[in-house]
Amino acid sequence: MPHDLIFLINIVCSVFMTGLIWYVQTVHYPSFRFIEETRFQEFHNLHSSKTGFIVMPVMICELVTSGILSWFNGWVSLHTMGFYLVLAIWLSTFLLSVPAHAKLNNSKNAEVIDRLVSTNWIRTILWSLKSGLGLFMLL
Repeated sequence: MPHDLIFLINIVCSVFMTGLIWYVQTVHYPSFRFIEETRFQEFHNLHSSKTGFIVMPVMICELVTSGILSWFNGWVSLHTMGFYLVLAIWLSTFLLSVPAHAKLNNSKNAEVIDRLVSTNWIRTILWSLKSGLGLFMLL
Protein backbone atom coordinates (compact mmCIF):
# COMPACT_ATOMS: atom_id res chain seq x y z
CA MET A 1 0.00 0.00 0.00
CA PRO A 2 1.51 3.36 -0.98
CA HIS A 3 2.71 5.72 1.74
CA ASP A 4 0.32 8.50 0.69
CA LEU A 5 -2.71 6.20 0.97
CA ILE A 6 -1.65 5.02 4.44
CA PHE A 7 -1.22 8.66 5.47
CA LEU A 8 -4.65 9.59 4.11
CA ILE A 9 -6.32 6.65 5.90
CA ASN A 10 -4.56 7.70 9.11
CA ILE A 11 -5.78 11.29 8.84
CA VAL A 12 -9.35 10.19 8.09
CA CYS A 13 -9.31 7.95 11.18
CA SER A 14 -7.91 10.72 13.37
CA VAL A 15 -10.34 13.38 12.16
CA PHE A 16 -13.29 10.99 12.51
CA MET A 17 -12.28 10.13 16.07
CA THR A 18 -11.70 13.79 16.92
CA GLY A 19 -15.21 14.70 15.82
CA LEU A 20 -16.67 11.75 17.67
CA ILE A 21 -14.75 12.40 20.90
CA TRP A 22 -15.85 16.05 20.95
CA TYR A 23 -19.47 14.90 20.66
CA VAL A 24 -18.94 12.30 23.38
CA GLN A 25 -17.18 14.83 25.63
CA THR A 26 -19.65 17.68 25.30
CA VAL A 27 -22.97 15.87 24.81
CA HIS A 28 -22.99 12.11 25.29
CA TYR A 29 -21.04 11.56 28.53
CA PRO A 30 -22.65 14.54 30.31
CA SER A 31 -26.07 13.14 29.35
CA PHE A 32 -25.33 10.07 31.49
CA ARG A 33 -26.30 12.22 34.47
CA PHE A 34 -29.88 12.54 33.18
CA ILE A 35 -30.66 8.86 32.59
CA GLU A 36 -33.01 7.45 35.21
CA GLU A 37 -31.30 5.08 37.59
CA THR A 38 -33.82 2.32 36.83
CA ARG A 39 -32.86 2.42 33.11
CA PHE A 40 -29.20 3.31 33.45
CA GLN A 41 -27.74 -0.19 33.28
CA GLU A 42 -29.77 -1.00 30.15
CA PHE A 43 -28.74 2.33 28.61
CA HIS A 44 -25.07 1.87 29.48
CA ASN A 45 -24.95 -1.68 28.09
CA LEU A 46 -26.41 -0.41 24.81
CA HIS A 47 -23.97 2.51 24.77
CA SER A 48 -20.98 0.24 25.40
CA SER A 49 -21.80 -2.36 22.77
CA LYS A 50 -22.79 0.07 20.02
CA THR A 51 -19.94 2.51 20.68
CA GLY A 52 -17.34 -0.25 20.72
CA PHE A 53 -18.63 -1.55 17.39
CA ILE A 54 -18.01 1.86 15.80
CA VAL A 55 -14.92 3.03 17.67
CA MET A 56 -12.66 -0.02 17.93
CA PRO A 57 -12.11 -0.64 14.19
CA VAL A 58 -11.26 3.04 13.64
CA MET A 59 -8.95 3.16 16.67
CA ILE A 60 -7.17 -0.01 15.53
CA CYS A 61 -6.80 1.37 12.00
CA GLU A 62 -5.40 4.63 13.37
CA LEU A 63 -2.95 2.75 15.61
CA VAL A 64 -1.73 0.47 12.82
CA THR A 65 -1.38 3.21 10.21
CA SER A 66 0.39 5.48 12.75
CA GLY A 67 2.82 2.66 13.50
CA ILE A 68 3.48 2.00 9.81
CA LEU A 69 4.05 5.70 9.13
CA SER A 70 6.50 5.90 12.02
CA TRP A 71 8.33 2.83 10.78
CA PHE A 72 8.68 4.19 7.24
CA ASN A 73 9.51 7.78 8.22
CA GLY A 74 11.93 7.09 11.04
CA TRP A 75 11.36 7.12 14.76
CA VAL A 76 12.27 10.80 15.01
CA SER A 77 9.63 12.41 12.81
CA LEU A 78 6.27 14.14 12.95
CA HIS A 79 4.66 10.79 12.11
CA THR A 80 6.28 9.31 15.20
CA MET A 81 4.92 12.18 17.28
CA GLY A 82 1.48 11.24 15.93
CA PHE A 83 2.11 7.59 16.84
CA TYR A 84 3.01 8.58 20.41
CA LEU A 85 -0.19 10.64 20.64
CA VAL A 86 -2.16 7.58 19.54
CA LEU A 87 -0.38 5.44 22.14
CA ALA A 88 -1.26 8.01 24.81
CA ILE A 89 -4.91 7.89 23.67
CA TRP A 90 -4.91 4.10 24.00
CA LEU A 91 -3.34 4.31 27.46
CA SER A 92 -5.92 6.87 28.57
CA THR A 93 -8.71 4.75 27.11
CA PHE A 94 -7.70 1.53 28.82
CA LEU A 95 -6.40 2.99 32.10
CA LEU A 96 -9.13 5.60 32.70
CA SER A 97 -12.20 5.23 30.47
CA VAL A 98 -12.58 1.45 30.37
CA PRO A 99 -12.39 1.04 34.17
CA ALA A 100 -14.96 3.82 34.63
CA HIS A 101 -17.30 2.15 32.15
CA ALA A 102 -16.78 -1.18 33.93
CA LYS A 103 -18.00 0.42 37.16
CA LEU A 104 -20.99 1.94 35.37
CA ASN A 105 -21.97 -1.48 34.00
CA ASN A 106 -23.20 -2.36 37.48
CA SER A 107 -25.11 0.80 38.37
CA LYS A 108 -25.35 4.53 37.92
CA ASN A 109 -22.73 6.34 39.98
CA ALA A 110 -22.55 10.15 39.79
CA GLU A 111 -18.96 10.24 41.03
CA VAL A 112 -17.82 7.78 38.33
CA ILE A 113 -19.73 9.69 35.64
CA ASP A 114 -18.03 12.93 36.74
CA ARG A 115 -14.63 11.18 36.67
CA LEU A 116 -15.39 9.79 33.21
CA VAL A 117 -16.26 13.25 31.92
CA SER A 118 -13.24 14.93 33.48
CA THR A 119 -10.67 12.29 32.46
CA ASN A 120 -12.08 12.09 28.94
CA TRP A 121 -10.66 15.58 28.33
CA ILE A 122 -7.29 13.85 28.01
CA ARG A 123 -8.47 11.87 24.98
CA THR A 124 -10.33 14.87 23.57
CA ILE A 125 -7.19 17.02 23.67
CA LEU A 126 -4.89 14.25 22.41
CA TRP A 127 -7.14 13.44 19.44
CA SER A 128 -7.44 17.13 18.63
CA LEU A 129 -3.64 17.41 18.65
CA LYS A 130 -3.31 14.25 16.54
CA SER A 131 -5.73 15.59 13.92
CA GLY A 132 -4.08 19.00 13.93
CA LEU A 133 -0.67 17.42 13.44
CA GLY A 134 -1.95 15.24 10.59
CA LEU A 135 -3.65 18.15 8.85
CA PHE A 136 -0.51 20.24 9.30
CA MET A 137 1.57 17.52 7.61
CA LEU A 138 -1.04 17.21 4.86
CA LEU A 139 -0.67 20.90 4.04
